Amino acid sequence: MTAHDPVMPRWHCSGCQRPWPCPIRRQELRAEYDQAPLSLALYLASRLVSATQDMASASPTALHRRFLGWLR
Repeated sequence: MTAHDPVMPRWHCSGCQRPWPCPIRRQELRAEYDQAPLSLALYLASRLVSATQDMASASPTALHRRFLGWLR
């Protein structure tokens, strides 16, 4: 189990206090979903929807970049 889980409603990392998903969690997610990149994208999209509701004042573009923009 990772120590880099999201803490809501601010969506920061429980392990390093950086915006979630932090670089460490991104690396873990890439490894976890290595054989299922579409599943990773769907998982992160669902997290994006939740974060958008929690952080209504945040820029949609910034949130998209943060949650999905790092995927290939």
